[in-house]
Amino acid sequence: MKRTEPKPGCKASDHQHKGRPVTSTALERASLLFRAMGDAPRLRILDLLSHGELCVTEIVEAVNDKLTTVSQRLRVLRGEGLIVRRRDGNHLYYSLADRHVAELVQNALAHAQELETRPAHHSHEGD
Repeated sequence: MKRTEPKPGCKASDHQHKGRPVTSTALERASLLFRAMGDAPRLRILDLLSHGELCVTEIVEAVNDKLTTVSQRLRVLRGEGLIVRRRDGNHLYYSLADRHVAELVQNALAHAQELETRPAHHSHEGD
């Protein structure tokens, strides 16, 4: 028996859309940002940096991991433009690239914590 695809109950022309369309380049770039943030240890580093600039040694100590592992994670985050670094003598300091990154991290973690307190979510028809 062949199943038919359900159809929406309205047409797109029934709605007014506000805002500007997002380019495919911007969508791809954003997906790369989320991919870089989509690793719990890297997200932990971003959360640490959301409280202020840290020396790489402080980050290594805070996450209790090897310098080489932390350096690799920092390289990924820096490559995606999520963090910046500065050198002061023998010290390398890292910080979030801008307030957008801080807001992304804060919102993602706040949403995750809300999900922990909600009852299990079941998908609704039409989702």
